Amino acid sequence: MPELAVVSLSGGMDSCVTAAIAKDQGYELALLHADYGQRTQEREKQAFRDIADFYGVPDHRRLVIGFDTLKAIGGSALTDDRIALPEGDPERAGVPVSYVPFRNAHLLATCVSWAEVLGARAIFVGFVEEDSSGYPDCREAFLKSFEQTANLGTRPETQLAFHAPLIHFRKAEIVLKGRELGAPLHLSWSCYQGELEACGHCDSCHLRLRGFREAGFADPIPYAYLPPGLAPR
Repeated sequence: MPELAVVSLSGGMDSCVTAAIAKDQGYELALLHADYGQRTQEREKQAFRDIADFYGVPDHRRLVIGFDTLKAIGGSALTDDRIALPEGDPERAGVPVSYVPFRNAHLLATCVSWAEVLGARAIFVGFVEEDSSGYPDCREAFLKSFEQTANLGTRPETQLAFHAPLIHFRKAEIVLKGRELGAPLHLSWSCYQGELEACGHCDSCHLRLRGFREAGFADPIPYAYLPPGLAPR
């Protein structure tokens, strides 16, 4: 019997490719998605369902969790409409306003709880540190620390291994890895504010478009706007 892995699947490109890697490594997938009041909550959830369907993940290994507390706490442009999302600039210094305070700790804790119930041996996350928006809870040091905490706080036999296979990838490398593994990139959704078409303005769109351009491919999802210099060659 293949071992089971819990994959945190937002529906974005990074988590989509992470699920493809877990599948390629021989794991059976259990997919977890978080609704925390983000601007594109419904579109991301659709991407989660579409990717789960693509990989044939049964309903009992799909879990959508609501983190209403993160919406109530606020402090992020993704959860508070009063905070404007700036024009995309992947080179902007500092932690961006799209950072949701300590979100990934909530996500990881929920993955651990579900993994312990399911008897999973691994947790996969699509964290990207080297070519990302600069979120502090996407760093490798944070993930390693959380893995230690999780294994201290669970049953002795649980022994979870945390995997972030894209942590040191650039976006172009993620695109190429996804294409190599046949990941359904056309089903993924990365935009922070558009649901019918990706906006083309936010940091996430800029990072994704830059990755596809550097990889030499057109992004298969629709855009309302293509920034100069990021349109396909």
